Amino acid sequence: MANPHFQNQIQWAGNTVATKAKKDQPMFVPLPSDQTHYGYFNDFMTYNSGDWTVTTTEAGTGSATEAITSGAGGQLLLTNAAGDNDNDFLQLKGESFLIDGSKRAYFSARFKVSDATQSDFVIGLQITDTSPLAVSDGIFFIKDDGDTNLDFIVEKDSTSTDTTAIHTMADDTFVTVAFFVDPDTALVHYSVNNAEPVGVVNTNLPDNEELTVSFGIQNGEAAAKTMTIDYVTAIVGR
Repeated sequence: MANPHFQNQIQWAGNTVATKAKKDQPMFVPLPSDQTHYGYFNDFMTYNSGDWTVTTTEAGTGSATEAITSGAGGQLLLTNAAGDNDNDFLQLKGESFLIDGSKRAYFSARFKVSDATQSDFVIGLQITDTSPLAVSDGIFFIKDDGDTNLDFIVEKDSTSTDTTAIHTMADDTFVTVAFFVDPDTALVHYSVNNAEPVGVVNTNLPDNEELTVSFGIQNGEAAAKTMTIDYVTAIVGR
């Protein structure tokens, strides 16, 4: 009998493929089984600060905070202090995900930021680092201060494959991002808002470092910015 836990098909999203439903996922999504994969999922109905390495800069008025906020399904709200370049970054304790290219790996998150232009943010899988915006190893989505372009980065030992301007961010508007590492094609596929995945070569796959869930936001001006995370998911084949 075929193993049902990793189905060898891509499920396209939206109406771009007439035979697929809007709720289809845009990647190879494994069915739950601890025998075939390990993973982490957080819908942020609760938040325990002890689970996270929290790095903040609080030069301006106020202080950085992390708290559950009202929202269907649960949401985590990060709020910065009000200085330029003040920030709040969270990384799940323990680097539990090895993305070496030999196993399928999947990451997905839904989030929004209060200011799509005057902020920097990152979300994805990275090594634990006090500067997630300038990390040396990881697979992640990132945006620079001063523009609204979402970029996708695959990085090993500070050498990266950068795919820029894959989506235009908007103020206070949720976006869903996902990536999938495919061992059969040597590609990393990314998707935004459940669009059809786009593959990039995995030349700089961080295959010699364990990674962890990582996200956060930095002010691009002297005003407090916020990031709201609806959920994060990370799954890797055993």
